[in-house]
Amino acid sequence: MNSAASLFADHALLPGGWARDVLLQWDGAGRLLAVTPGAAPLPGTGRAAGPLLPGMPNLHSHAFQRAFGGLTEYRGQAQDSFWSWRTLMYRFAAAVTPDQLEAIATGLYVEMLEGGYTSVCEFHYVHHDHDGRPYADDATLSHCLLRAAARAGIGLTLLPVLYQASGFGGTPAREEQRRFIRSTGSMLRLLERLRPLCEAQGARLGLAPHSLRAVPPDSLREALAGLAALDAQAPVHIHVAEQMAEVDACLAWSRQRPVDWLLDHAPVDGRWCLVHATHMSPAESGRAARSGAVAGLCPTTEANLGDGIFDVPGWRAAGGCWGVGSDSHAAVNAAEELMALEYSQRLRTGQRNVGASDTQRFVATAMTLEATAGGARAAGRAVAGLAPGQCADFVVLDAAHPLLDGLPSPDAMLSAHVFASHRGTAIESVWAGGQRRVHGGRHVLHGEASRALVAARRTLAATPLG
Repeated sequence: MNSAASLFADHALLPGGWARDVLLQWDGAGRLLAVTPGAAPLPGTGRAAGPLLPGMPNLHSHAFQRAFGGLTEYRGQAQDSFWSWRTLMYRFAAAVTPDQLEAIATGLYVEMLEGGYTSVCEFHYVHHDHDGRPYADDATLSHCLLRAAARAGIGLTLLPVLYQASGFGGTPAREEQRRFIRSTGSMLRLLERLRPLCEAQGARLGLAPHSLRAVPPDSLREALAGLAALDAQAPVHIHVAEQMAEVDACLAWSRQRPVDWLLDHAPVDGRWCLVHATHMSPAESGRAARSGAVAGLCPTTEANLGDGIFDVPGWRAAGGCWGVGSDSHAAVNAAEELMALEYSQRLRTGQRNVGASDTQRFVATAMTLEATAGGARAAGRAVAGLAPGQCADFVVLDAAHPLLDGLPSPDAMLSAHVFASHRGTAIESVWAGGQRRVHGGRHVLHGEASRALVAARRTLAATPLG
Protein backbone atom coordinates (compact mmCIF):
# COMPACT_ATOMS: atom_id res chain seq x y z
CA MET A 1 0.00 0.00 0.00
CA ASN A 2 1.54 3.30 -1.09
CA SER A 3 0.21 5.55 1.64
CA ALA A 4 1.58 9.06 1.86
CA ALA A 5 1.29 9.35 5.64
CA SER A 6 0.34 7.47 8.78
CA LEU A 7 -0.34 7.91 12.49
CA PHE A 8 -0.66 5.40 15.33
CA ALA A 9 -3.05 5.86 18.26
CA ASP A 10 -3.33 3.82 21.42
CA HIS A 11 -7.07 4.60 21.37
CA ALA A 12 -9.17 5.86 18.45
CA LEU A 13 -12.92 6.47 18.26
CA LEU A 14 -14.08 4.56 15.17
CA PRO A 15 -17.70 4.63 13.92
CA GLY A 16 -18.46 1.52 16.00
CA GLY A 17 -16.78 2.77 19.17
CA TRP A 18 -13.35 2.88 20.75
CA ALA A 19 -10.60 0.65 19.38
CA ARG A 20 -7.08 -0.11 20.64
CA ASP A 21 -3.77 0.21 18.80
CA VAL A 22 -5.14 1.85 15.65
CA LEU A 23 -2.99 2.59 12.62
CA LEU A 24 -4.34 5.31 10.31
CA GLN A 25 -2.97 5.60 6.77
CA TRP A 26 -3.96 8.18 4.18
CA ASP A 27 -2.98 9.29 0.70
CA GLY A 28 -1.64 12.56 -0.63
CA ALA A 29 -5.16 13.80 -1.28
CA GLY A 30 -5.98 13.50 2.41
CA ARG A 31 -8.23 10.45 2.05
CA LEU A 32 -8.02 7.58 4.54
CA LEU A 33 -6.74 4.41 2.90
CA ALA A 34 -6.84 2.16 5.94
CA VAL A 35 -7.89 2.29 9.60
CA THR A 36 -6.51 -0.82 11.27
CA PRO A 37 -7.22 -1.71 14.93
CA GLY A 38 -4.93 -4.10 16.74
CA ALA A 39 -2.00 -2.99 14.62
CA ALA A 40 1.61 -2.16 15.31
CA PRO A 41 3.10 1.19 14.33
CA LEU A 42 5.03 1.27 11.09
CA PRO A 43 8.68 2.35 11.19
CA GLY A 44 8.79 6.12 11.35
CA THR A 45 5.07 6.44 12.14
CA GLY A 46 4.18 9.16 14.62
CA ARG A 47 2.22 8.35 17.77
CA ALA A 48 -0.84 10.35 18.86
CA ALA A 49 -0.42 12.15 22.18
CA GLY A 50 -3.75 10.83 23.45
CA PRO A 51 -7.17 9.55 22.40
CA LEU A 52 -7.90 10.21 18.73
CA LEU A 53 -11.39 11.44 17.74
CA PRO A 54 -13.07 11.98 14.38
CA GLY A 55 -13.02 15.61 13.31
CA MET A 56 -16.36 17.30 13.95
CA PRO A 57 -18.25 18.86 11.01
CA ASN A 58 -19.71 22.27 11.88
CA LEU A 59 -23.01 22.16 10.02
CA HIS A 60 -24.13 25.79 10.41
CA SER A 61 -22.05 28.97 10.29
CA HIS A 62 -22.62 32.65 9.53
CA ALA A 63 -18.95 33.66 9.50
CA PHE A 64 -19.36 37.45 9.63
CA GLN A 65 -21.29 37.19 12.90
CA ARG A 66 -18.17 36.12 14.81
CA ALA A 67 -17.03 39.74 14.91
CA PHE A 68 -20.46 40.69 16.25
CA GLY A 69 -20.01 38.74 19.50
CA GLY A 70 -20.45 40.77 22.67
CA LEU A 71 -22.13 43.71 20.92
CA THR A 72 -25.72 42.71 21.71
CA GLU A 73 -25.44 41.58 25.32
CA TYR A 74 -27.25 44.57 26.80
CA ARG A 75 -30.92 45.39 27.27
CA GLY A 76 -32.16 47.47 24.36
CA GLN A 77 -35.88 47.36 25.11
CA ALA A 78 -38.24 46.17 27.81
CA GLN A 79 -38.15 42.60 26.52
CA ASP A 80 -35.31 41.66 24.18
CA SER A 81 -35.67 38.64 21.89
CA PHE A 82 -34.32 36.98 18.78
CA TRP A 83 -36.11 39.64 16.74
CA SER A 84 -34.48 42.60 18.51
CA TRP A 85 -31.10 40.84 18.17
CA ARG A 86 -31.77 40.40 14.45
CA THR A 87 -32.31 44.14 14.00
CA LEU A 88 -28.86 44.84 15.44
CA MET A 89 -27.32 42.05 13.36
CA TYR A 90 -28.74 43.61 10.20
CA ARG A 91 -26.93 46.86 10.98
CA PHE A 92 -23.69 44.95 11.37
CA ALA A 93 -24.25 43.01 8.14
CA ALA A 94 -24.87 46.30 6.32
CA ALA A 95 -21.38 47.55 7.22
CA VAL A 96 -19.03 44.61 6.58
CA THR A 97 -16.70 44.90 3.55
CA PRO A 98 -15.19 42.08 1.47
CA ASP A 99 -11.77 42.49 3.06
CA GLN A 100 -13.33 42.46 6.52
CA LEU A 101 -15.41 39.38 5.73
CA GLU A 102 -12.33 37.50 4.56
CA ALA A 103 -10.35 38.51 7.66
CA ILE A 104 -13.20 37.53 9.98
CA ALA A 105 -13.81 34.22 8.22
CA THR A 106 -10.11 33.32 8.20
CA GLY A 107 -9.78 34.06 11.91
CA LEU A 108 -12.99 32.15 12.63
CA TYR A 109 -11.97 29.09 10.63
CA VAL A 110 -8.60 29.00 12.43
CA GLU A 111 -10.52 29.19 15.70
CA MET A 112 -12.83 26.37 14.58
CA LEU A 113 -9.89 24.09 13.87
CA GLU A 114 -8.42 24.87 17.27
CA GLY A 115 -11.82 24.02 18.76
CA GLY A 116 -12.09 20.58 17.17
CA TYR A 117 -14.04 21.36 14.00
CA THR A 118 -12.43 20.12 10.79
CA SER A 119 -15.06 21.22 8.27
CA VAL A 120 -17.76 23.87 8.09
CA CYS A 121 -21.05 24.45 6.28
CA GLU A 122 -21.12 28.19 5.53
CA PHE A 123 -24.69 29.52 5.28
CA HIS A 124 -23.75 32.58 3.26
CA TYR A 125 -26.34 35.30 2.79
CA VAL A 126 -24.47 38.63 2.52
CA HIS A 127 -24.09 38.75 -1.27
CA HIS A 128 -24.09 42.36 -2.48
CA ASP A 129 -22.48 45.74 -1.95
CA HIS A 130 -23.67 48.08 0.80
CA ASP A 131 -26.31 49.65 -1.42
CA GLY A 132 -27.74 46.27 -2.42
CA ARG A 133 -26.30 46.30 -5.93
CA PRO A 134 -24.24 43.31 -7.09
CA TYR A 135 -20.48 43.67 -7.11
CA ALA A 136 -18.83 43.80 -10.54
CA ASP A 137 -17.91 40.19 -9.80
CA ASP A 138 -21.15 38.82 -8.44
CA ALA A 139 -19.26 36.09 -6.56
CA THR A 140 -17.01 38.54 -4.68
CA LEU A 141 -18.06 37.60 -1.16
CA SER A 142 -18.17 33.89 -1.97
CA HIS A 143 -14.57 34.20 -3.14
CA CYS A 144 -13.70 35.68 0.26
CA LEU A 145 -15.07 32.61 2.03
CA LEU A 146 -13.38 30.16 -0.33
CA ARG A 147 -10.03 31.87 0.19
CA ALA A 148 -10.52 31.98 3.97
CA ALA A 149 -11.26 28.25 4.14
CA ALA A 150 -8.30 27.38 1.90
CA ARG A 151 -5.92 29.51 3.93
CA ALA A 152 -7.06 28.10 7.27
CA GLY A 153 -7.14 24.57 5.86
CA ILE A 154 -10.69 23.71 6.89
CA GLY A 155 -13.05 21.66 4.73
CA LEU A 156 -15.90 23.75 3.31
CA THR A 157 -19.47 23.27 2.20
CA LEU A 158 -20.52 26.59 0.68
CA LEU A 159 -24.25 27.28 0.87
CA PRO A 160 -25.25 30.50 -0.92
CA VAL A 161 -28.53 31.68 0.57
CA LEU A 162 -31.66 32.46 -1.42
CA TYR A 163 -33.45 35.33 0.32
CA GLN A 164 -36.32 37.21 -1.31
CA ALA A 165 -39.00 38.27 1.18
CA SER A 166 -39.35 39.54 4.73
CA GLY A 167 -42.31 37.37 5.66
CA PHE A 168 -44.68 34.61 4.63
CA GLY A 169 -46.69 35.22 1.50
CA GLY A 170 -43.94 37.14 -0.26
CA THR A 171 -43.96 40.23 1.94
CA PRO A 172 -41.51 42.65 0.29
CA ALA A 173 -37.97 42.61 1.65
CA ARG A 174 -36.97 45.34 4.07
CA GLU A 175 -34.33 47.95 3.34
CA GLU A 176 -31.91 46.43 5.85
CA GLN A 177 -32.09 43.12 3.95
CA ARG A 178 -30.89 44.67 0.70
CA ARG A 179 -27.49 42.93 0.71
CA PHE A 180 -29.16 39.50 0.90
CA ILE A 181 -31.73 39.68 -1.89
CA ARG A 182 -31.39 37.64 -5.08
CA SER A 183 -33.76 36.55 -7.80
CA THR A 184 -33.94 32.81 -8.33
CA GLY A 185 -32.27 33.14 -11.73
CA SER A 186 -29.46 35.16 -10.21
CA MET A 187 -28.91 32.47 -7.58
CA LEU A 188 -28.77 29.67 -10.14
CA ARG A 189 -26.26 31.63 -12.22
CA LEU A 190 -24.14 32.12 -9.08
CA LEU A 191 -24.22 28.40 -8.38
CA GLU A 192 -23.09 27.66 -11.93
CA ARG A 193 -20.23 30.11 -11.48
CA LEU A 194 -19.18 28.70 -8.11
CA ARG A 195 -19.34 25.00 -8.92
CA PRO A 196 -15.96 24.67 -10.70
CA LEU A 197 -14.32 26.93 -8.12
CA CYS A 198 -15.55 24.72 -5.28
CA GLU A 199 -14.54 21.54 -7.08
CA ALA A 200 -11.04 22.88 -7.68
CA GLN A 201 -10.65 23.49 -3.94
CA GLY A 202 -12.25 20.25 -2.77
CA ALA A 203 -15.18 22.21 -1.34
CA ARG A 204 -18.83 21.16 -1.67
CA LEU A 205 -21.45 23.47 -3.12
CA GLY A 206 -25.08 23.43 -2.04
CA LEU A 207 -28.02 25.78 -1.63
CA ALA A 208 -29.68 27.37 1.38
CA PRO A 209 -33.22 28.66 0.92
CA HIS A 210 -33.03 30.93 3.95
CA SER A 211 -36.42 30.05 5.44
CA LEU A 212 -40.02 29.59 4.40
CA ARG A 213 -40.72 33.18 5.33
CA ALA A 214 -37.90 34.44 3.07
CA VAL A 215 -38.48 32.26 -0.02
CA PRO A 216 -41.95 32.13 -1.63
CA PRO A 217 -43.21 28.69 -2.73
CA ASP A 218 -42.73 29.26 -6.47
CA SER A 219 -39.16 30.43 -5.94
CA LEU A 220 -38.43 27.46 -3.71
CA ARG A 221 -39.64 25.02 -6.37
CA GLU A 222 -37.70 26.77 -9.14
CA ALA A 223 -34.51 26.96 -7.10
CA LEU A 224 -34.66 23.30 -6.08
CA ALA A 225 -35.28 22.23 -9.67
CA GLY A 226 -32.34 24.31 -10.87
CA LEU A 227 -30.09 22.89 -8.17
CA ALA A 228 -31.10 19.33 -9.06
CA ALA A 229 -30.22 19.98 -12.70
CA LEU A 230 -26.79 21.24 -11.63
CA ASP A 231 -26.13 18.56 -8.97
CA ALA A 232 -28.85 16.15 -7.89
CA GLN A 233 -26.92 15.24 -4.73
CA ALA A 234 -26.15 18.77 -3.56
CA PRO A 235 -26.94 19.53 0.10
CA VAL A 236 -29.90 21.78 0.92
CA HIS A 237 -30.06 23.67 4.22
CA ILE A 238 -32.95 25.77 5.53
CA HIS A 239 -33.80 27.58 8.77
CA VAL A 240 -37.12 26.25 10.04
CA ALA A 241 -39.25 26.49 13.20
CA GLU A 242 -36.56 28.38 15.11
CA GLN A 243 -39.01 30.70 16.88
CA MET A 244 -42.64 30.29 17.94
CA ALA A 245 -43.42 33.60 16.21
CA GLU A 246 -42.34 31.94 12.96
CA VAL A 247 -44.57 28.94 13.64
CA ASP A 248 -47.55 31.19 14.39
CA ALA A 249 -46.95 33.25 11.25
CA CYS A 250 -46.74 30.10 9.12
CA LEU A 251 -50.02 28.82 10.60
CA ALA A 252 -51.69 32.15 9.79
CA TRP A 253 -50.37 32.02 6.22
CA SER A 254 -50.89 28.35 5.34
CA ARG A 255 -52.82 26.73 8.20
CA GLN A 256 -49.84 24.43 8.60
CA ARG A 257 -46.84 24.43 10.88
CA PRO A 258 -43.59 25.14 8.98
CA VAL A 259 -42.06 21.66 9.05
CA ASP A 260 -45.37 20.09 7.99
CA TRP A 261 -45.63 22.60 5.13
CA LEU A 262 -42.06 21.92 4.03
CA LEU A 263 -42.51 18.15 4.06
CA ASP A 264 -45.71 18.48 2.01
CA HIS A 265 -44.28 20.87 -0.58
CA ALA A 266 -40.58 20.04 -1.01
CA PRO A 267 -38.62 16.83 -1.74
CA VAL A 268 -37.07 16.67 1.73
CA ASP A 269 -34.67 13.73 2.09
CA GLY A 270 -31.22 12.89 3.40
CA ARG A 271 -29.63 15.79 1.49
CA TRP A 272 -31.53 18.28 3.64
CA CYS A 273 -30.50 19.92 6.88
CA LEU A 274 -33.33 21.44 8.93
CA VAL A 275 -31.49 24.10 10.89
CA HIS A 276 -32.82 24.51 14.44
CA ALA A 277 -36.23 22.84 13.92
CA THR A 278 -36.72 23.73 17.58
CA HIS A 279 -40.49 24.06 17.67
CA MET A 280 -41.80 20.94 15.96
CA SER A 281 -44.87 19.06 17.09
CA PRO A 282 -44.31 15.36 17.87
CA ALA A 283 -46.02 14.48 14.59
CA GLU A 284 -43.77 16.86 12.63
CA SER A 285 -40.70 15.50 14.38
CA GLY A 286 -41.60 11.93 13.44
CA ARG A 287 -42.26 12.85 9.82
CA ALA A 288 -39.06 14.86 9.52
CA ALA A 289 -36.97 12.11 11.12
CA ARG A 290 -38.36 9.52 8.72
CA SER A 291 -37.51 11.74 5.74
CA GLY A 292 -33.81 11.29 6.49
CA ALA A 293 -33.20 15.02 6.95
CA VAL A 294 -30.57 16.07 9.49
CA ALA A 295 -31.57 18.29 12.41
CA GLY A 296 -29.00 21.09 12.53
CA LEU A 297 -28.67 21.96 16.23
CA CYS A 298 -26.79 25.04 17.40
CA PRO A 299 -27.14 24.86 21.19
CA THR A 300 -25.01 27.82 22.27
CA THR A 301 -26.58 30.17 19.71
CA GLU A 302 -30.08 28.86 20.43
CA ALA A 303 -29.50 29.55 24.13
CA ASN A 304 -27.98 32.96 23.40
CA LEU A 305 -30.99 33.98 21.29
CA GLY A 306 -33.63 32.46 23.54
CA ASP A 307 -34.85 30.16 20.76
CA GLY A 308 -35.89 27.23 22.94
CA ILE A 309 -34.74 23.65 23.47
CA PHE A 310 -34.85 20.92 20.83
CA ASP A 311 -36.41 17.58 21.84
CA VAL A 312 -33.42 15.26 21.39
CA PRO A 313 -34.98 12.14 22.96
CA GLY A 314 -38.07 12.39 20.76
CA TRP A 315 -36.00 12.96 17.63
CA ARG A 316 -33.70 10.04 18.35
CA ALA A 317 -36.61 7.75 19.22
CA ALA A 318 -37.99 8.43 15.73
CA GLY A 319 -34.63 7.52 14.19
CA GLY A 320 -33.62 11.11 13.52
CA CYS A 321 -30.09 12.13 12.56
CA TRP A 322 -28.53 15.30 13.99
CA GLY A 323 -25.36 17.36 14.05
CA VAL A 324 -24.09 20.56 15.63
CA GLY A 325 -23.12 23.99 14.38
CA SER A 326 -21.81 27.19 15.90
CA ASP A 327 -24.20 29.44 13.91
CA SER A 328 -23.65 32.99 15.27
CA HIS A 329 -20.48 31.82 17.06
CA ALA A 330 -21.48 32.68 20.61
CA ALA A 331 -19.02 29.83 21.16
CA VAL A 332 -16.59 28.25 18.70
CA ASN A 333 -15.82 24.82 20.07
CA ALA A 334 -17.23 21.43 19.16
CA ALA A 335 -17.13 20.07 22.71
CA GLU A 336 -18.85 23.22 23.98
CA GLU A 337 -21.81 22.56 21.68
CA LEU A 338 -22.07 18.96 22.87
CA MET A 339 -21.94 20.05 26.50
CA ALA A 340 -24.57 22.75 25.95
CA LEU A 341 -26.83 20.31 24.12
CA GLU A 342 -26.60 17.68 26.87
CA TYR A 343 -27.15 20.23 29.64
CA SER A 344 -30.18 21.69 27.87
CA GLN A 345 -31.69 18.20 27.74
CA ARG A 346 -31.00 17.68 31.45
CA LEU A 347 -32.78 20.92 32.25
CA ARG A 348 -35.66 19.99 29.95
CA THR A 349 -36.16 16.44 31.23
CA GLY A 350 -34.91 16.59 34.81
CA GLN A 351 -32.63 13.63 34.04
CA ARG A 352 -28.89 13.09 33.60
CA ASN A 353 -26.89 11.48 30.79
CA VAL A 354 -29.69 12.00 28.28
CA GLY A 355 -27.29 11.80 25.34
CA ALA A 356 -26.11 8.27 26.12
CA SER A 357 -27.35 5.57 23.76
CA ASP A 358 -28.14 1.88 23.87
CA THR A 359 -24.73 1.10 22.40
CA GLN A 360 -22.67 3.87 24.05
CA ARG A 361 -23.15 4.44 27.79
CA PHE A 362 -20.79 7.42 27.91
CA VAL A 363 -22.58 10.61 26.85
CA ALA A 364 -19.56 12.29 25.23
CA THR A 365 -18.75 9.20 23.16
CA ALA A 366 -22.35 8.68 21.99
CA MET A 367 -22.86 12.34 21.10
CA THR A 368 -19.51 12.65 19.30
CA LEU A 369 -20.32 9.69 17.06
CA GLU A 370 -23.88 10.84 16.31
CA ALA A 371 -22.90 14.47 15.66
CA THR A 372 -20.06 13.40 13.36
CA ALA A 373 -22.36 11.17 11.29
CA GLY A 374 -25.12 13.80 11.08
CA GLY A 375 -22.71 16.61 10.33
CA ALA A 376 -21.16 14.61 7.49
CA ARG A 377 -24.53 14.01 5.90
CA ALA A 378 -25.39 17.70 6.15
CA ALA A 379 -22.00 18.69 4.69
CA GLY A 380 -22.33 16.40 1.69
CA ARG A 381 -18.66 15.51 2.10
CA ALA A 382 -16.80 12.33 3.07
CA VAL A 383 -16.23 13.41 6.67
CA ALA A 384 -18.22 10.72 8.49
CA GLY A 385 -15.41 9.56 10.77
CA LEU A 386 -12.40 7.30 10.90
CA ALA A 387 -13.02 4.83 8.09
CA PRO A 388 -11.42 4.11 4.70
CA GLY A 389 -12.63 6.49 2.01
CA GLN A 390 -13.33 9.31 4.45
CA CYS A 391 -11.24 12.46 4.76
CA ALA A 392 -8.31 12.21 7.16
CA ASP A 393 -9.96 14.60 9.61
CA PHE A 394 -9.25 13.92 13.26
CA VAL A 395 -8.56 15.46 16.65
CA VAL A 396 -5.96 14.24 19.15
CA LEU A 397 -6.53 14.92 22.84
CA ASP A 398 -3.63 15.51 25.22
CA ALA A 399 -3.50 12.50 27.56
CA ALA A 400 -1.08 14.45 29.78
CA HIS A 401 -3.57 17.29 30.34
CA PRO A 402 -4.18 17.69 34.10
CA LEU A 403 -7.87 16.86 33.74
CA LEU A 404 -7.25 13.81 31.52
CA ASP A 405 -4.04 12.40 32.95
CA GLY A 406 -4.57 9.25 35.00
CA LEU A 407 -8.14 8.60 33.89
CA PRO A 408 -8.88 4.91 33.31
CA SER A 409 -10.25 4.89 29.75
CA PRO A 410 -10.60 6.94 26.56
CA ASP A 411 -14.33 7.25 27.36
CA ALA A 412 -13.41 8.94 30.62
CA MET A 413 -10.86 11.19 28.93
CA LEU A 414 -13.35 12.32 26.28
CA SER A 415 -15.92 12.89 29.03
CA ALA A 416 -13.43 15.08 30.88
CA HIS A 417 -12.71 16.99 27.69
CA VAL A 418 -16.41 17.71 27.10
CA PHE A 419 -17.67 18.14 30.65
CA ALA A 420 -14.70 18.99 32.88
CA SER A 421 -12.00 20.87 30.96
CA HIS A 422 -11.98 24.28 29.32
CA ARG A 423 -12.98 22.40 26.14
CA GLY A 424 -10.07 23.76 24.08
CA THR A 425 -7.11 23.24 26.38
CA ALA A 426 -7.15 19.44 26.13
CA ILE A 427 -6.81 19.44 22.32
CA GLU A 428 -3.23 18.68 21.34
CA SER A 429 -3.50 18.52 17.55
CA VAL A 430 -6.04 18.67 14.74
CA TRP A 431 -5.69 17.22 11.25
CA ALA A 432 -7.91 18.21 8.32
CA GLY A 433 -7.59 16.64 4.90
CA GLY A 434 -4.51 14.75 6.06
CA GLN A 435 -2.66 17.93 7.07
CA ARG A 436 -1.88 18.82 10.67
CA ARG A 437 -3.43 22.24 11.06
CA VAL A 438 -3.18 22.55 14.85
CA HIS A 439 -0.20 21.49 16.95
CA GLY A 440 0.21 22.06 20.67
CA GLY A 441 -3.29 23.50 20.68
CA ARG A 442 -2.47 26.32 18.23
CA HIS A 443 -2.92 26.81 14.50
CA VAL A 444 0.13 28.09 12.67
CA LEU A 445 -1.89 31.16 11.62
CA HIS A 446 -3.27 31.80 15.11
CA GLY A 447 -1.53 35.12 15.78
CA GLU A 448 -1.76 36.56 12.28
CA ALA A 449 -5.39 35.56 11.74
CA SER A 450 -6.43 36.80 15.18
CA ARG A 451 -4.84 40.19 14.62
CA ALA A 452 -6.62 40.60 11.28
CA LEU A 453 -9.96 39.62 12.78
CA VAL A 454 -9.46 42.08 15.66
CA ALA A 455 -8.65 44.88 13.21
CA ALA A 456 -11.82 44.21 11.22
CA ARG A 457 -13.91 44.01 14.38
CA ARG A 458 -12.46 47.23 15.76
CA THR A 459 -13.58 49.12 12.67
CA LEU A 460 -17.02 47.51 12.59
CA ALA A 461 -17.61 47.93 16.33
CA ALA A 462 -17.10 51.66 15.90
CA THR A 463 -20.37 51.68 13.90
CA PRO A 464 -23.18 52.51 16.36
CA LEU A 465 -25.53 49.52 16.67
CA GLY A 466 -27.98 50.65 19.30
